[in-house]
This record gives sequence, structure tokens and C-alpha cells, in this order.
Amino acid sequence: MVSKIYFADARVKGYDYKYSFVAKFEQILNMIDFKEFIRDKDYVAVKTHFGSYGAHRIVRPIFLKKVVDKVKEVGGMPFVTDTVRIPGLEYLDVANMEGINHLSVGAPVILADGIFGRDHVRVKSGPYLKDVGVASSIYYAPAMIVVSHSKGHIGSGYGGAIKNLGMGGISCKNHCGEAERGKIHFEENKHLEWIDAKCIRCGQCIDVCPHDAMKLVDDSIVIDKSICVKCARCSRVCEVKALVVPISEESFQASLAESAAAVVSTFEKGRILYINFITEVQPECDCMPMADTPLVQDQGVMVSFDPVAIDQASLDIINSAEPLAQSKSADKKVKKGDNILKAVTGKDAQLHIDAAYNIGMGSKDYELITIDEKDTKEEEQ
Repeated sequence: MVSKIYFADARVKGYDYKYSFVAKFEQILNMIDFKEFIRDKDYVAVKTHFGSYGAHRIVRPIFLKKVVDKVKEVGGMPFVTDTVRIPGLEYLDVANMEGINHLSVGAPVILADGIFGRDHVRVKSGPYLKDVGVASSIYYAPAMIVVSHSKGHIGSGYGGAIKNLGMGGISCKNHCGEAERGKIHFEENKHLEWIDAKCIRCGQCIDVCPHDAMKLVDDSIVIDKSICVKCARCSRVCEVKALVVPISEESFQASLAESAAAVVSTFEKGRILYINFITEVQPECDCMPMADTPLVQDQGVMVSFDPVAIDQASLDIINSAEPLAQSKSADKKVKKGDNILKAVTGKDAQLHIDAAYNIGMGSKDYELITIDEKDTKEEEQ
């Protein structure tokens, strides 16, 4: 089955608001019948990523506000949300620092799994995960809009709608305080391995840990497993590979798709809308404490009811774009037509998109319906 995707190019060629990227986004939203999936008085989760200290390339509040306004137009009651990445109250401070608050987006800004990251409902998953803890505010919401920033990712190679669901739709911890999201990063019941002989004691792993789970004690890296959430940031920054995450790429990617499917299973069919911003496509996830220069020029924004199709289309557009100079694309000597994200991240994003397709989350075949300045001008008239 071919899925429809509405697309607006990021280029702006006229000196008027009606030609702007914001106006194009409004035009796309106007082409979606929000009454089809939102009922009067429905609580509607607007799921996004709040960013991190040092990261600043998330979806901007002005676009979240446009989504919130459309939900309100049809009688829905929206709330903007994410799940705990760093300690909860600090993460809400990050959201406010990024400009995401009630005043800017026009809706409450909350943590879907509570300030301690433990509020969830267990949902059956697939053979890798068995079950996952879907964040309670997402589980109980009758409708959801998943607003994703398309970029690279340390484990999946690409972070879009599926990653936003699979990682961001489940709780940080379980009710016992053990890592819940970490079940995707690590094989069951396994922990990070520190290789003493490789370690140069640079301290980067300690500095990057958002939960203070790592310390240097008597010249040895000590990991407090009781507070480690298995996010794998420490392994990502270790340049000498002295920290090893116990999972294969295939298992990680399949687990990510399973988790995303579990989150989707808590909604009635057709009650989730997906929005992918293919802008500021940096090589890292927005949860890292930094943001590198974009790999490609801003491409645009997509809207669809199919998470597989929208991620496949986003990946196709990124990989067909011209790599930018002075970026990690240039460092890796990537050429146009190469698999840009795979070359930069070392991971094949197609694996989790294929896995999501294989378990029935959506279609990889899509029809791109492009909105241009002419369409926007006619809408204004």
C-alpha cells in the first residue's frame, strides 16, 4: 500500500510571510483533517524531544505552537511532552531553556513518565524485549502527534518518528528504579563492560553521564549499576573503545522497532499523526550535550499518518542531498548519492525501518505530495 506524505521544501523565495517555511507548515497542517483523529475534549499528546544542555537543534517552539493551535481548533486538549532523559526537574529546565514552555507553545509541558521517569504501563512487545513500559501520559492519551527532528543517532543511525516512539515513548526506569529504556540499548540483564587496558582515563565518560553513574576511583572506572540507565552516552564518547555496550546493531535496531510498535498499539488505528522536520540534520541525537553542524542543508518538513513511510522518505531525502562542507559529512569525505548517515554514524538506519515494516507498522512505499509557494499563496487568497 502506498502512503501519502505531505512535504514542504525549506527554501523560501519570496519576501512575504505567506512564502515562509512557517506558512508552508501551516498549509500542510490545513490539509490534514484533525477531526478525523481527534474528538472533542480529547487529551492529545504532542510528543517531541526537549533537547539537552548544549544541544539546540530541536524543533522550535513556533512549530509546536502551530500544532497545538490546530488541536485546539477541533476541540482537543493538547499537552507537549517527552520522557525523562536526564533527571526530571532538570529536564523540564532544559525544555524551558530551549523555549518550550506553556507560554511559548500554548499548552502544558509535562514529562510523560513523571518527574522520576517511572510512571508507565506495561505493554507486550516482541521477541527481543518481551514487554516495555509505555509512559503513562502517552498510554492513556486517546490521540497523539509525534513531532520529530530528523538527525543522526549513535545506535540507529537515524532518529525520526520510529526512534521518537521507541526511545521516547517508554519510561526511563521501571517501578524498581531499573533501566527501562536501557533494555533497547543493552541485551537483557547485561551491563556496560569497561576494558582497563584500553582506557586512557580521559574522563569524558564521567563528564557526559547525565545521572552521575560513573566515577574514577583508585584509577579505575566504577559504574554504579543502581543508577545507570544504560543510555550508552559514555560508550559513544569513548574514543579508545574502552566501554563496550553488550548488544549487536541488528538486535538494537529490531528492539527499537518493537518498542515503537508497542507504543503505537496503545492507540486506536489512525489516531497518531507524524511530523518530521528535516532541518539542521546533525550527526548526533538531541539528547547529547552538544550539537554539531548540519550534515546537509535544511530539506523541509513532512506530515503523514504512517511512521514507516515518513521515516523512509526522510531518510531517502537526506541521503540524496548534497553533503555540506565544514561538517562531519566533509570529514568522512561523503559524496552526493552516498548513504550519508551510515557513513557518518557507522550504523545502517534502514535496519530499524525495515524491522518496523516487517512487523506491520506501516509501508515503505509512499507518495510525496509537495506544497510549494504557489499553493501557499492560493491558500492565502
